[in-house]
Amino acid sequence: MSESFESTVSRGSVSILGVDLSLTRCGSGPPVVCLHATGHGARDFDRLAQRLGGDFTFIALDWPGQGESPREAAPASAERYAALAGGVLEALDLRDVIFLGNSIGGAAAILCTANHADRVRGLVLCNTGGLIPPNLFIRMFCRHMARRFEKAASGDAGFPAWFRRYYQQVLPRPEAAWRREEIVAGCEKAAPVLAEAWRSFAEPEADIRPVLRGLRIPILFAWGLRDRILPWFLVRGLARRTPGARIALFDAGHAAFLETPEAFDAAFLDFARSLPRPKT
Repeated sequence: MSESFESTVSRGSVSILGVDLSLTRCGSGPPVVCLHATGHGARDFDRLAQRLGGDFTFIALDWPGQGESPREAAPASAERYAALAGGVLEALDLRDVIFLGNSIGGAAAILCTANHADRVRGLVLCNTGGLIPPNLFIRMFCRHMARRFEKAASGDAGFPAWFRRYYQQVLPRPEAAWRREEIVAGCEKAAPVLAEAWRSFAEPEADIRPVLRGLRIPILFAWGLRDRILPWFLVRGLARRTPGARIALFDAGHAAFLETPEAFDAAFLDFARSLPRPKT
């Protein structure tokens, strides 16, 4: 990361619902609030902000127990993260926001938008959770993953090697190697939160398709086609039936903004320029 970029970054925290959430702010222009995947962090969006910070203000949160934010007692879930994101919008008085949400962050963005529609003008959903039709197999898989991370949190010596192999599939492209290595290095710290999140994915309230259908807001589905956890073929029907939604597909895994940056930037800018101008 360039020295000039570092000099434009503001790092701080905001107290929301009893949690000191770390956040990073960079750039100037309409706000883009970035919500990361479980086990990741605000660092995911550093290079995106470096590339597009001349046109937008990027505000990226660290969920509790991830990045620079401390753990909290409430377990990780899209519902909890949506409440935290809504608190950030109110505490910082953010309006005309574009939400950019990845994985559980995308699910949180959908839920938060449903409660704060007056503050949000667009949604960018990157391989977002909660949109796959639930069935017994999916619930069993989520519980299996939760047990895997619970075992890791209890001190499984083989976990780091397994997690490295796993993340070669989650973020397969070489462009994301810098971030993949950071995420893998922090895997033991993130294991308890990952266990909580995967456990929540098996619950009935994890299905947020009805919430998405109720939104009346421009949406971009920005999906990596190599994703094995949230594959496009299970989401495409919903995306195509969402009124007015745009679809951008990428040769990427779980996070196109990390893996295919040039293609993602072009799709993001095209979408952002199509939105109504900010009111302020």
